[in-house]
Amino acid sequence: MKVLIVDDEPLAIDIMESHVSQMPNLELIASCRSAIEANSILEKEDIDLMFLDIQMPQLSGIDFLKSLQHPPMVIFTTAFPNFAVDGFELNAVDYLLKPISMERFLKAVNKAQAQMPTNQTEATTLDSDEFFFVKADKKLMKIAYEDILYIEGLKDYVIIRMETGRVITLQTMKNLEMNLPQGQFKRVHRSYIVSLSKIVSVEGSSVEIKGKKEGKLLPIGKNYKDELLKLVNRNKL
Repeated sequence: MKVLIVDDEPLAIDIMESHVSQMPNLELIASCRSAIEANSILEKEDIDLMFLDIQMPQLSGIDFLKSLQHPPMVIFTTAFPNFAVDGFELNAVDYLLKPISMERFLKAVNKAQAQMPTNQTEATTLDSDEFFFVKADKKLMKIAYEDILYIEGLKDYVIIRMETGRVITLQTMKNLEMNLPQGQFKRVHRSYIVSLSKIVSVEGSSVEIKGKKEGKLLPIGKNYKDELLKLVNRNKL
């Protein structure tokens, strides 16, 4: 998602820019100190999501949003909770109270991601059927689908386990799962997504995953077991 930050406080902008930089599914296009400056950016750029401060000089965030004919998705940011009703009446995705924690920021971004039109979500993920990129260690890492053994979720992070090692990236399992090819991967537990080509066996409430070297026995969650067994039975001789 292409992101625009609009806030008249330099410290607030710094915090938001830091949060955005840690999200692999967000691309910061610009940070603006006023609604007037933001308007010029919106005229030139296709913005998907705008983090908009409410109390600003010249023009408030609420009045600015009302002035836009085709606004992007908006998440309001403010130090004053009494503006919440006005924000939601304008169909804002979410309303964040300063100081904004990473946990609360991530929740708001996930809500915005879920509201993205399907064609936009697909267009901003991959142009290739063989690989994708994630942000890890302050750089973009190329991950080939065929190299993935399984993916493990740990709170706000996911660990992508591969033949060659692992990559840790800041995002949710839900977001990553939405962008994986459905015919190649399957969620088997709230904490695990497996590569279907790497499944060796399924027994009871466990699934065995193995590549050329590494093998791992993973649990199958009760809410995912029926779907996995249906998939296995469809391919049974």
